[in-house]
Amino acid sequence: MIKKTPRLRLTQKERNMMRAAARFNASVMDHIRPLVKAGTRTVEIDEAVHQFTTGHGHVPACLNYAGDSMPFPRSCCISANEVVCHGIPGSYDLKDGDIVNVDLTTIVDGWHGDQSETFLIGSPSPEAIRLTQCAFDSLYLAIDAIGPGCRVSVIGDTIVPYVKKNFGFGVVDKYVGHGIGMLFHQRPNIPHVPTQQSRRDRLEPGMSFTIEPMVNLGTHRTRIDSRDGWTVRTADGKLSAQFEHTILMTEDGPEILTLTQDGPQKGHRFA
Repeated sequence: MIKKTPRLRLTQKERNMMRAAARFNASVMDHIRPLVKAGTRTVEIDEAVHQFTTGHGHVPACLNYAGDSMPFPRSCCISANEVVCHGIPGSYDLKDGDIVNVDLTTIVDGWHGDQSETFLIGSPSPEAIRLTQCAFDSLYLAIDAIGPGCRVSVIGDTIVPYVKKNFGFGVVDKYVGHGIGMLFHQRPNIPHVPTQQSRRDRLEPGMSFTIEPMVNLGTHRTRIDSRDGWTVRTADGKLSAQFEHTILMTEDGPEILTLTQDGPQKGHRFA
């Protein structure tokens, strides 16, 4: 039970705590990066996340996280191909041509860092590459569009026209980004399509949040796997891609907290 409303506008000390948590989370992504290749079982990636995180004295936030169903059983989410999000690592072997999203969240001294990245395995299809590029560019276009005091809806107003006009893909509306700090998920919600609430909410200096557009090759609609209560798939079985960063809104604009050393940077082209 949450006994205290979380502080949404962080002090300078709290901002530095968020920076430290996000910086470590990015190092986890770089640590597991060499494992995300054909022949690796997704549970092996999860085990590497768990060992690296706990070995540094920190906590994998996903492990035993309680959502609408049973607690999440693994230390990260791994979502391959038609899985949109919340994929549970297991015995699946990554294969040439797959695309796979790895979603990591770490608790460092009580503060959360959160990010995800879609990896291309081997030689994926041209449409898989195009989808992945679209999701990646959507994230950075949204980050570039926001500023101190702007409405949250700027994010959806930027992403949807870009995706629809240039690609004709579906932007998932049921799953959203979120405020983040000492809580994994807190206000405000960060939808990637414009909503009435997002036109009211604003991103003030000191607020930390995630932007994490999920883009589907076909319909934006999704379904949850009834067998585990977590795995979200595209309703039509087509591919989905996602990228996510934790952002701190400063007085000068958005600061990306979860940049990796070895991963794709702004302007990267997938091939």
